[in-house]
Amino acid sequence: MSDTTTRPPFDPELATFLTALEARGPFTLTVEMLPHMRQLDVTEEVLDERLRSHGYGRQTVTVPGHLGDPIQLAVIQRADRTGATTAVYGIHGGGMMFGHYLSNMDSYDWLLEHDVVLVSVDYRLAPEHPDPYPVEDCYAGLVWVAEHAEELGIDPERIVVAGQSAGAGLAAGVALLARDRRGPALMAQILVSPMLDDRDETVSTQQIDGIGVADRQMTRFGWDAYLGERRATDDVSVYAAPARATDLSELPRTYIDCGSAEVFRDETVAYASAMWAAGVNAELHVWPGAFHGFTSMVPQAAVSKSATAALADWTRRLLATPTPVAALD
Repeated sequence: MSDTTTRPPFDPELATFLTALEARGPFTLTVEMLPHMRQLDVTEEVLDERLRSHGYGRQTVTVPGHLGDPIQLAVIQRADRTGATTAVYGIHGGGMMFGHYLSNMDSYDWLLEHDVVLVSVDYRLAPEHPDPYPVEDCYAGLVWVAEHAEELGIDPERIVVAGQSAGAGLAAGVALLARDRRGPALMAQILVSPMLDDRDETVSTQQIDGIGVADRQMTRFGWDAYLGERRATDDVSVYAAPARATDLSELPRTYIDCGSAEVFRDETVAYASAMWAAGVNAELHVWPGAFHGFTSMVPQAAVSKSATAALADWTRRLLATPTPVAALD
């Protein structure tokens, strides 16, 4: 990126982190790096011990994914929980290419105060499994959760899909699939810095090119892995790239946010505006000076604390909403 390119400044606390990151030298993502980037950074035993320390337990179930192939879901809930409660169906990030379905547990710390069931889906990854495998795996897992709500202790009227980055893009695609296939019914969707648009046409993609975290080149790499030669052509479905959707009506209540200095800013804002135009209850936050993934990379920064608090507040308000009562025949 040219030094003369105009872009919003980074928050001073976040800029310190970026300076230290840049001192390590340039980073270029390659296919050869993907196996390592798909590994869990701790053992499952260590993860389970962390969950137990919070009073939570985990079970892993194998369910049918896209075309009936097996995928795994992690089901995490309080060890002493009883009765039917809200389910949060979480989809991990990683550009549809990397990440691990158990590595995103820290992203859900704001849920620990609530008596929810957290389900994390181990969808298959590109480029070995390109579109539609990731989004269809995620949708198939959601269908299984809804169909097994009673045994999971879930209220089927209170299912929330959530994701960050590529996981948020997949969550948006799953919400569109659930709407168009008439189920499962969703209570809400949480889209944190969503990866929505493969076309590489926004101002923010030009601004965040060779700078920051998850820049334009890395985003192109992810879309190429996911869509191949179809990227930026007319042969891309709205479920793969939800920014392409022209009808966002009948989507569930939505929390959506991004940073002002990240590559996904413009597609996030445009998606929120399109939801409002369609009459959807959507809450948008654009965090000043924030780069992609800032809340997890620099959680102690003031802007990170504000973003985490805003999502936690929205979640409290959402979970206080009474379960809808079915209309009488």
